[in-house]
Amino acid sequence: MGEPEFTATGVRIERWPRALTRAGKVLIRDGRLHLLTSRDREIDSAPLGAVSAARSWLPGRGDAVARVNGRRYRLRMPAGRFVEAVRRARATRG
Repeated sequence: MGEPEFTATGVRIERWPRALTRAGKVLIRDGRLHLLTSRDREIDSAPLGAVSAARSWLPGRGDAVARVNGRRYRLRMPAGRFVEAVRRARATRG
């Protein structure tokens, strides 16, 4: 495996209506998005082509929303960084 193109730690990952982890990790590596627990167990992963990333529609929040394999996750992290990282990684992969 190569070096991660994007890493965020301490991310609360929710799949409505409950939290899956309070201190998870979000990685973009080798053209895939990985959602991990704080103990590095995989919650979900998918190729970037099958991932959508956006800002949360909830007012006053800077959270990100990711759709991975048809499942929607709320990521409590700065949405701008995440959305931009997904776009940049897709562009470098072609």
